[in-house]
This record gives sequence, structure tokens and C-alpha cells, in this order.
Amino acid sequence: MAEKAEDTGVIAWLVETVKTVFWALVIAGIFRTVLFQPFWIPSGSMKDTLLIGDFLFVNKMAYGYSYASCPSIRIARLGVDIGADDFCGFIEDREERFFGADPERGDIVVFRHPVDGRDFIKRLIGVPGDRIQMQDGLLYINDAPVQVAPVGTFDEVWERQGPLGNTPSCSNGPVGPGSICQKERFIETLPNGVSHAILNVGDRPGDNTGVFTVPEGQFFFMGDNRDNSVDSRFLQANRGVGFVERKDIVGRADRVMFSSAGRSMFAFWTWRSDRFFKALD
Repeated sequence: MAEKAEDTGVIAWLVETVKTVFWALVIAGIFRTVLFQPFWIPSGSMKDTLLIGDFLFVNKMAYGYSYASCPSIRIARLGVDIGADDFCGFIEDREERFFGADPERGDIVVFRHPVDGRDFIKRLIGVPGDRIQMQDGLLYINDAPVQVAPVGTFDEVWERQGPLGNTPSCSNGPVGPGSICQKERFIETLPNGVSHAILNVGDRPGDNTGVFTVPEGQFFFMGDNRDNSVDSRFLQANRGVGFVERKDIVGRADRVMFSSAGRSMFAFWTWRSDRFFKALD
């Protein structure tokens, strides 16, 4: 009898453990799908607003929900590549968003790449009907140049950054490892009054473009690190982003929660405590 009681106790414990794990996964799934999605910054396209190794939660409630609100799971080392369309492809063709609201010019937005489904994070520059153009590195919106003011330089050490080991581009010429890499820094003010920092390295292909007229239901995004950003200035056919449809928007980034300058988040001596809970402009 004692052995049967012990077996029954083990089974009950296993059942309760499975139930606990199940509901924990359900709650985590709801949290990630409906409320917030965790996002690591892997590249320097949004410097110095966002740095490689910043960690934030994307607010999915800000713009409502579409197929892009469903989670994606990508673990390159394990060969796992499950996109939002795999979970919610049955509503991918729906143009309108549930409880939808359009992002505002100047918002920092996470969206699905229109072709390969990867998550991108950029700043919203053009809304439907806008005419967007770059002339000699200066942004024009509806044929008027935006206001820019120089504010010195953004300085960082030239070294491999983050898990991908990316190296920065410098306006002070090629520099060696451990040297200071500089970029010209400006404050750009958009027509609706939103001001943010942008960086300039030098003459690049994206500094002069034709006029992009943003179609209805689509948006135009750019990185703050203008000379190191694959964004809407570049056509999808050339591995760029092009215009982004409303349905591909995931949510808004409002605040950095945690930041690490190292190749791993566990290297606590590389943590940037001054960026913890930092609000984004």
C-alpha cells in the first residue's frame, strides 16, 4: 500500500508540474502576442538612439494587431525559423488592423521585412501621401528640407560589437582597433516637431535619391545612422526595405530596458547601467 501511495504522489506531482508549465507557456505566449515583444538590437542602424546590445520591449498595443503581431521564433544555431506568417498566415492578407491606429511621424517602429519576414526597427519618416527625398544627405519631406543642427560628434571605440561582431564606420577615416571612431552628429526636427539625433559618416549612395511618394496604407522608414542603414530608400529587389505596408507593423519602441556592450549579455562588466530604463526620443 505504501508503494502505491508513493506512486500516486509522484503521478500527482508530475501532473501538477505539467499543468504549471503549460499555463506558464500560455501566459507567456499571450504576453508576447498581445502586449509586448522582446527585441534585441543587433546592428548599428539606429545609433546613437539605439546601440548594439540594447534590449527593449515593443509595445504591440500602440497600433493594434495584424498577422505581424504573432510571435516569430528564430534560432539560427538550431535551424529554427518560424515566422509570424507560420502562426497567423491565415490573416496575412487582411489589410486593416484589429483595434488599429497608424504610427506617427518620428515614432520608432518594429516591422516585418516585406520579403523575408525578419524584424526591423527604424524611425517612421514618411506617411501615406508624403513625398520623401534625400539631397546631399539632407532629408526633404513634401519638397521642404527638414531642420538640422550640428551637435558635435558621436564617439565610440573601433571594435567588434555585439554577438554578430559588427564594426562601426567612421567619418574620421579608417581607424585601427581600440581607436576612437567618430561620426558627425546632428539634431533633426521633423515637420510635426519631433526631434532626434542622426549620424553622418560621409558621402554614401543613400545621400541622394529620387522622390519617393508614399502610397496609401504604406509607410517610409529610415535609420538614424543614415549612412549605415538598410531602409526604405533602397528597393526590396536590392535587399532593401522599400515601402512597408500597415499590416507588417509590429509595434512601437518606447524605452530601453537593459543594455550590454559585450558579445554576451552575461558579461556583466560590459553592462551599460546608464541606459537601463532609458526613454527613447
